[in-house]
Amino acid sequence: MKSRLSIVLAALWWGSLTGLGFLVVPMLFTHLPSPAAAGAMAAKLFTAQTWLSIGCTMLLLLVLNKKEAPALSPSAQAAMKFIVTGLLLAVLVEFGVAPRIVSARANGGSLQLWHGLGSAMYLGQWLAAGWTLWSLSRVQPPQGY
Repeated sequence: MKSRLSIVLAALWWGSLTGLGFLVVPMLFTHLPSPAAAGAMAAKLFTAQTWLSIGCTMLLLLVLNKKEAPALSPSAQAAMKFIVTGLLLAVLVEFGVAPRIVSARANGGSLQLWHGLGSAMYLGQWLAAGWTLWSLSRVQPPQGY
C-alpha cells in the first residue's frame, strides 16, 4: 500500500511540475494580451505549484520514513535524497528567488538573472521529481531470487 501511495505522490509531483512548466505557462505567454499579465498569472500558478510540491514531498517523506518501514527498498532509499533536494529547491524558489523577481520587475533590477536562476531551480526540481518517480516505480524482483 505504501509503495503505491509513494508512486502516486511522486507522479502527482512530477506531473504537476511538467504540466505547469512546459505547457500552461508557455500558453499564458502565447495567449494573454501582455507579458505583464502572463507573468502575474504565472507567478500565482508557480506559488500554487510550490505548495503542491511541498505537500507531495512532505507526504513522501512520511510514507518512506524508515521508522514506519524498516525494510525500505534500495530504490526508496535512493529516492529520499532527491525528495529532499526537490523540497529544498521548491522552498528556495518561492521564498528566495520569487521575491527578488518581483522586486527586480518593480525596481528595474536584474530580472534576467533572477528569472534564469528560478528557471534553473525549477528544472532541478523537475529532475528530482522525475528521478524520484523513476526510482520508486522500479519493479523489485520477488524475494528469494
